[in-house]
Amino acid sequence: MKSSDDVDLSVGELAARFEIATHVLRHWEDVGLLTPRRDGAGRRRYGRADVFRVATIVRSKAAGMTLEQIQVLLDAEAHDRHQVLTAHVAELDRRMAEMERSRDMTLHALACRAHDVAACPHFRSFVDDLVDGTAQGFPVYATSHPPRRHAHGTVGAAPVGAG
Repeated sequence: MKSSDDVDLSVGELAARFEIATHVLRHWEDVGLLTPRRDGAGRRRYGRADVFRVATIVRSKAAGMTLEQIQVLLDAEAHDRHQVLTAHVAELDRRMAEMERSRDMTLHALACRAHDVAACPHFRSFVDDLVDGTAQGFPVYATSHPPRRHAHGTVGAAPVGAG
C-alpha cells in the first residue's frame, strides 16, 4: 500500500504540474538531469524525488542557471561545484543590482514631474555609465537581439530575422 507521500506520475502529468512540455522532460533525461523509472510497458514514471528535481531545475532555470550549472548543483560529487555555484551567485548579484537600478529608474519616471523623463537630469543619471561607456559588468550583445536560452540550456544569438 502506498503512503500519502508516494507520487507516481506519468510524463504528461509531471509536465502539466510544472506547465512545461513533455519534450523538455525527455530532454532533461537525455542530458542526465532526470532518471525516471520505467513501468512494465517501458513508460516513464516519476516519483517524489523526480518531482523535487524538476522543481529544482525549473526554479534554477528561472534564476538564469544553465542546464550544465544545474547538473553541478544537483551533483554533490561534482569536482567544480563550489566554483560553478560561486560564479552563479556573483552573476545573480550583478543581475539583482541591475534590476534594482532599473526599478529605481522606473520609480523615478513614475514620480518625475518632467514631461520628457529623458530630459530629466536625475533620470539620465541612471544610464550615464552606459552612455559614457564606463558601465562595469554590463552585458553587451554583438547583435541587435539579446541571446536566447535554448531548451538544452545553452545561450546563443537570436536567429537572423527573429524579433
